[in-house]
Amino acid sequence: MGLAFDERMSESAAVLTVNAGSSSLRLDLVQGGCVLDSARCGRAAGPETAREELARFLGGHFGRDVRAVAHRIVHGGEVVRAPAVADDETAAALRGVTSLAPLHLPPALALLEAAREQLPAVPHVLCPDTAFHAGLPEEAATYALPREWRERHGLRRYGFHGLSYAWAADRTAELLGRPLAELELLMAHLGGGCSACALSGGRSVDTSMGFTPLEGMPMSKRSGSVDPGMLTWLLAEGRLGLDELSEGLERRSGLLGLSGRSGDTRELVAAERDGDRDAGLALRVFAHRVAREIAAAATSLPRVDALVFTGEIGWDQPEVREAVCRRLGPLGIEPPALAARHDDGPVSAERAAVPVLAVRPREELQLARECLRVLGG
Repeated sequence: MGLAFDERMSESAAVLTVNAGSSSLRLDLVQGGCVLDSARCGRAAGPETAREELARFLGGHFGRDVRAVAHRIVHGGEVVRAPAVADDETAAALRGVTSLAPLHLPPALALLEAAREQLPAVPHVLCPDTAFHAGLPEEAATYALPREWRERHGLRRYGFHGLSYAWAADRTAELLGRPLAELELLMAHLGGGCSACALSGGRSVDTSMGFTPLEGMPMSKRSGSVDPGMLTWLLAEGRLGLDELSEGLERRSGLLGLSGRSGDTRELVAAERDGDRDAGLALRVFAHRVAREIAAAATSLPRVDALVFTGEIGWDQPEVREAVCRRLGPLGIEPPALAARHDDGPVSAERAAVPVLAVRPREELQLARECLRVLGG
């Protein structure tokens, strides 16, 4: 793997974080818990564009001592169940499971290969989103499918957005002034991908995404859960081909499919105000399904100490937070009192029975934190 890494890492070490999304790339240089520099780009032209963007970013920091690289891996499957240093064998094994997250794993692995080529003398740490949910209770992780299917193909619920939930959970404990081990939290990561999670004592005990990032609530362009009987009906007798069905569920559904115009809630909120009925329907369906998944997750908790919104939509779309909370009255949750805020904290009324908080997504800081933990820093 290049130069052996023996010395202890510290919070002052510079860590490059690589976050390859389904349609974007984010690079951050993190040192001492602060982001020194960032670069974002869409990735319409494929892996070579991402490779060039990485080289450009590193060239802008020529001479800086990058001590490690942390890579977000959306789906670690059974290959990477906890953060770990990358090697050739692990990278090859991950390439064998790209079908579990076809929008995310191929670009992430292309970036891993490029980064290891451009920074061969430093450790590269794989940080899977699925690791946060690796300890799901058996009843939450198991699908009601034939045992032989489950055992032969490793079918289970993995859960995602773990880096985001880990960061938001720690921030929530700080904001509430209580140890995380004592808190029972409902959390919703709403962004391009969306999920809900129940945390008991800092441990994930239920989550809405499952074997792949397609399960659960509708997303920007992904369908979320739909009737599996409907899918088999569509596949039967050639109504839809497998490729067409997969592409439609992954790229043409969700908010985009409902509205016919956009998967961006900001655009849809503006369009609804201008009288676009399809945009209004998309937002109502979204709020309904998000609230339903949050309510379902609540059944895994003995009580609810707080509801936490994170992700780009959860953090910065007050209209969506309001619409979701209006549907959660049976849980003692009231609509937020604050339209927006510029820092992490409560958006609910001061004496709300169940505080509602908004926490800015900081996956780059959690990536750096987990990387240093693996390397002994």
